Amino acid sequence: MMVTMFSEYCAQPFTVEEAEVVYPDGKTCIYPELAYRKEKLSGKFINQKVGINESTEKIAHLLTRMCLLSQATGVGDEIEVEIPPTRSDIIHACDIMEDAAIAYGFNNITRTTPRTYTVANQFPLNKLTELLRQDLAAAGFTEALNFALCSQEDIAEKLGKKISEMRAVHISNPKTAEFQVARTTLLPGLLKTIAANRKMPLPLKLFEISDVVLKDETKDVGARNSRRFCAVYYNKSPGFEVIHGLLDRTMQLLEVKPARGEGYHIQTADDSTFFPGRCADIFVRGKNVGRLGVLHPDVINRFELTMPCSALEMDIEPFLGHTAETPLTRDVPMKEVVKHRFPTRDESQQSAHSRLTSTKTVFGDVSTQVGLEALSDFLADKSYIEGFVASQADMIVFDAIPSPPSPTLCHLWRWYNHINSFQTDRARLPSAKSRYVLPATPPATPNDASDEEDIDLFGSDDEAESAEVARIKEKRLAEYAAKKSKKPALIAKSSILLDVKPWDDETDMSKLEECVRSVSMDGLLWGQSKLVPVGYGIKKLQIGCVVEDDKVGTDMLEEAITAFEEYVQSVDVAAFNKI
Repeated sequence: MMVTMFSEYCAQPFTVEEAEVVYPDGKTCIYPELAYRKEKLSGKFINQKVGINESTEKIAHLLTRMCLLSQATGVGDEIEVEIPPTRSDIIHACDIMEDAAIAYGFNNITRTTPRTYTVANQFPLNKLTELLRQDLAAAGFTEALNFALCSQEDIAEKLGKKISEMRAVHISNPKTAEFQVARTTLLPGLLKTIAANRKMPLPLKLFEISDVVLKDETKDVGARNSRRFCAVYYNKSPGFEVIHGLLDRTMQLLEVKPARGEGYHIQTADDSTFFPGRCADIFVRGKNVGRLGVLHPDVINRFELTMPCSALEMDIEPFLGHTAETPLTRDVPMKEVVKHRFPTRDESQQSAHSRLTSTKTVFGDVSTQVGLEALSDFLADKSYIEGFVASQADMIVFDAIPSPPSPTLCHLWRWYNHINSFQTDRARLPSAKSRYVLPATPPATPNDASDEEDIDLFGSDDEAESAEVARIKEKRLAEYAAKKSKKPALIAKSSILLDVKPWDDETDMSKLEECVRSVSMDGLLWGQSKLVPVGYGIKKLQIGCVVEDDKVGTDMLEEAITAFEEYVQSVDVAAFNKI
């Protein structure tokens, strides 16, 4: 890119002098390599991704404006795009699609409302990973996080394998010998972590749940990620029973029973990484998902370790029941695909009218335009009538609206379509905390009107008595309000127990406590403290305090204490109780 940009200022503009490079092995190359390449994609792909509806010729013209010489091939809606050496940012078809959108103009793309509304949810694979992390830590293993890149030697020679047999993704121009390939296994990273912590007390029990990268020709990028779980046990004895027990605990957490067929079992296997006769494959529902065993002594020596080590590594994606990866080429479904019968709009309206009791709400009468506009304004910055999830409050207001609102009331229209999708599960929604629909006023009957006009022939002092009762009631309410105003407001307080962790065993704990107690805030009162052993000669400061909830929060305390970076490593809330 630099060569092509500076070529404009040469004596003869846009010319570059070639240089022949001769390598030690005799191979010669001509530089710079100013190669043009061509890509083919469909007009339908660009129209769908950008959200426009243009002809193939029009799209080719837009791309040409972006310095990507393009033309329609005449085969369907196929477009051939020539990518010059100045556009090194064009890597994938989506980059070409982005250029078409820029040329078309983002402001010219028609704004549309999605046809379905979804609630954000955690990615299933990440949720499973987080749940496993907590329970594996509870089993006594410490989590490690290593680099996704490593050397060829780490994943091949040190494990007793050949690099040619590994489906590894190589870095074309690695800067260091430590980052040459993307890792295909988590085991080398954990073994190198143990080698760096050999002076720590035994046993060392580590685990890691992270991604490895494997070559896959079926993917558009030629590789795919796979979520793996790996654990190692390093001690004076191999401890195969510890790793086997961890496997059983993991399967128990994943609700897989120890049985052949629909459960899991291990079967003897041969692997150069493991000791002969001390290695087994893990089968889950007939599929091989991993391997465990005692590492070979040569492997241990290559990682500069001196004691036996057992290891377990397995793939956790099969336990989700489906692939955790969504290909780039697959379109996101725009319609509900779950095989349940959802009521049609007519049915929904009929059921709504059957439950309709009143159109008068706290926002006004929603049978009128004024009431609908007030409700739309209320929903401008809210997804639901009450709280952050759908509830019976939404259903009650939904039922009060006699007919679907106009799309011009965009906030109300969005909310109405979203709540309409909850009709089949409305009985399961949480109850409403407040009242939003007002009772309908019963119309006056002729009898009631005649009663009002009747003359009380036997009149009494009821009216005078009613006025006296009202006067006494108002007097008592005023006295109660005055008495209540003098009563001091109740101040909400909380008792907090903090764990303040130092950097190491050389940290001056008395100075650390002095720094903590120097934190002063309105509504903060420090209490007793003590030193609690953590391990390896390190002690943490456990100190209590009482705070006023309206003035002091745990985030403020943590931020103030961690400001003493010389002494404090981290601050955790050990206990939190309302007073």
